[in-house]
Amino acid sequence: MVAIPERTTPANDTPGLLKRTARFIANQMPKGLYARALIIIIAPVVLLQSVVAFVFLERHWDLVTRRLSTATTRDISMLLSVYDSYAQNDNYANLIKMAQRDLNLSVQILPDQDLPPARPKPFFGLLDRALSKELRKRIGKPFWIDTVGQSHLVEIRIKLDDAVFRVLAQRSQTYASNSHIFLLWMVGTSLVLLTVAILFLRNQIKPIQKLAEAAEQFGKGRPAPLDFRARGAREVRQASQAFVEMRNRIERQIEQRTTMLAGVSHDLRTILTRFKLQLALVGDSSEADALRRDVDEMQAMLEDYMSFAKGNSAEEITRVDVDDLLREVGEQAEQEGKHVSVKSGASPIIVSLRRHAFKRAVDNVVSNAVRCADNITIEAATTRRWLTIHVEDDGPGIPDDQREQVFRPFYRLDNARTQASGSTGLGLSIARDIVRGHGGDITLSESALGGLKAIIRVPV
Repeated sequence: MVAIPERTTPANDTPGLLKRTARFIANQMPKGLYARALIIIIAPVVLLQSVVAFVFLERHWDLVTRRLSTATTRDISMLLSVYDSYAQNDNYANLIKMAQRDLNLSVQILPDQDLPPARPKPFFGLLDRALSKELRKRIGKPFWIDTVGQSHLVEIRIKLDDAVFRVLAQRSQTYASNSHIFLLWMVGTSLVLLTVAILFLRNQIKPIQKLAEAAEQFGKGRPAPLDFRARGAREVRQASQAFVEMRNRIERQIEQRTTMLAGVSHDLRTILTRFKLQLALVGDSSEADALRRDVDEMQAMLEDYMSFAKGNSAEEITRVDVDDLLREVGEQAEQEGKHVSVKSGASPIIVSLRRHAFKRAVDNVVSNAVRCADNITIEAATTRRWLTIHVEDDGPGIPDDQREQVFRPFYRLDNARTQASGSTGLGLSIARDIVRGHGGDITLSESALGGLKAIIRVPV
């Protein structure tokens, strides 16, 4: 039994090709709403006008060209009749002069010869078809025409019994060339439509841009633009009004929370102050020293809790010299006996920030490195849109699967980075909350020093 191999068909890659083509077209299309709206408005109208104008003008060209070809053919037919009357003598000077003077046709009587070979037909052969049809209909003799040789002339040769009748006619006598009208019509109407669309869409897009700017500023913890208000189309006004109401609710909630936490903080600090006074009256003893340490730890924990809960929205935004801020953080870290290297660029870095809050965020990140490493490097750099601060250390680092979890409140790692640190587990949480309040974020990765690398990025 002979096994017959199965026939295999090549895989049809048409769907993949269509997807790649669609993806390429999508990538080439403009991304902005303004440009897309212009295309949506202009493209269909221009396409419709093109079709209508082409159909109208094409019929106009066809009708006028047929009539002009008919008139030219009649003139040639009349000249042939006159030519027959001169057949007894060879004096055709009057015929040639009459054709030039009265009909604007250049006529030559060529000796007996064959017609030239047929030439390729033009792609748009409206004149060729109309003229050939009229010559067959009205003259009925072998002919040869050239409608593409010289741009302004049309050559016609008719085979007679003893000669070839050669006629040169102006193209305008046989063909209605109105392409410039079509182009002027299309360009003119497109410019008018484009101008109207630009003037109209600019007023419609501007409220959306203002809304996006206000939302971006609010996301960065900055006040909205002074000229922001609900305006534009009905849907845009509804979105703007919804944003304003949402912003007001968030601000009221933050204000209420801040007021409540201020009261709680005041009450708890009062109690801790009484504890300290009572311990001071007790005197020195091992039990009193232990209680004092507990009270100090409670004080530190309370400050961390209040800082985490209050956030940083109350502080005003100012222009901050980032290099000076990092040097202050580095000097504080060096007081712990660690080597801290602060690298700055050639030109000062000035960014709009909440200085005290942002310094606390950087200090929390650096303090986390100080507790577990001996060498720390702090470096700042700016681009057109971002301020980036790198904090690297040579400590034990953090496993990849736990680098995101350390930003959770009260989360502690069971390794060398948190042993006997005395921290509340809120340092990185407070730092990320402050940085996100500026519209940025903090991420962790592996450092070139062998430990942990913290990347702080905020928009400028």
